[in-house]
Amino acid sequence: MATDIKDTAHAVEAAAVMGLLPARPRLLALGEPTHGEDTLLDLRNELFRQLVEQEGYRTIAIESDCMMGLVVDDYVTSGTGTLDEVMEHGFSHGWGTSAANRELVRWMRAYNDGRPASERLRFAGFDGPLEITAAASPRQALTALHGYLAARVDAELLSCTGETLDRLLGADDRWTNPAAMMDPTESVGQSAEARELRLLADDLVALLDTRTPHLLAASSRDGWDRARLYGRTATGLLRYHRWMADTSPARMTWLVSLRDQMMAHNLLALAERGPALVHAHNGHLQRAKSTMRMGGMPLEWWSAGALVSARLGAEYAFVATALGTIRHRGVDTPPPDTVEGLLYALPEDRCVIDAPRLATAVGDPLPAHRVSPWFGYSPLDPAHLAGIDGIVFVKDVAQS
Repeated sequence: MATDIKDTAHAVEAAAVMGLLPARPRLLALGEPTHGEDTLLDLRNELFRQLVEQEGYRTIAIESDCMMGLVVDDYVTSGTGTLDEVMEHGFSHGWGTSAANRELVRWMRAYNDGRPASERLRFAGFDGPLEITAAASPRQALTALHGYLAARVDAELLSCTGETLDRLLGADDRWTNPAAMMDPTESVGQSAEARELRLLADDLVALLDTRTPHLLAASSRDGWDRARLYGRTATGLLRYHRWMADTSPARMTWLVSLRDQMMAHNLLALAERGPALVHAHNGHLQRAKSTMRMGGMPLEWWSAGALVSARLGAEYAFVATALGTIRHRGVDTPPPDTVEGLLYALPEDRCVIDAPRLATAVGDPLPAHRVSPWFGYSPLDPAHLAGIDGIVFVKDVAQS
């Protein structure tokens, strides 16, 4: 069996990844099993450079706030702001402090300098404005959508004024109250104002949709795309806040499902623009159903990758990253009867593996499921092998 596995291993290069796929996908999803390791982000950066230079990819999307990502996109496309400002204000989840993310942004800006708009690289965050313990106020997205429409359509078509939105939104800290994640009664998501805002947001998105030909002529494709992003984000946040205020047993399933739905909608919009590399946790990009336990309760939902794959078919590809060791996190050599253990026995420090061929080589019964001593790392589930197009294996992750 070791010989069969060795036969499926190739150097980690764009050409090797593409060689696993029937055609160039519109969305090539590269997953990671842990966050915050620059070893993995440096590998992502190199793969993106090769995809740009050899395969015509023009967009990279990462698991970061979609609204904040516009700050990065403005910088890499037109030089708006400084690199320091962009790293501080363009990323959520603390990603802006990563040296590898800084290098990605610096390289994209340098690549774009002097190129025509049609050839420039684009950056996107595809997560909702959602942190682990809170969700953003819908103010930024809702007022940006209203402002875009108010400047371009007749005033009588608008369902409300900006002042009405401002009054209904109230203070932003009502929406971002961290106590609401643990206590639904602390959320404003089912207040009379929130219900009214959901109806108004729905009308504004409908107006954006029904006026598409005029709006494309009156602004630009990019401007209209951004307005659609504002609409998706406003309606998604209002829906999320509604479920934060819910007291039923379905509450947490709804919340994890809605986050991945917002991610999926952002990815489907990016797919319209042309081929993109997508980078996020394996769990957000897998085709298999997602599961976790929260407060002793089992949750099941479909990830962004599963939702997008159902829509795009072969135009969505998923390459999972698997790891041998993260010694600075207490993750030592994997047991030999796990997928990671089988791959750790290969001579290469890093390689690309044909996952369907690996699944055939390991046969039945499946390898054991590795158990991580550290909560921040999720080993590969052997039962998912058949739904993965490729595996990038990194033998040892050095401390960043």
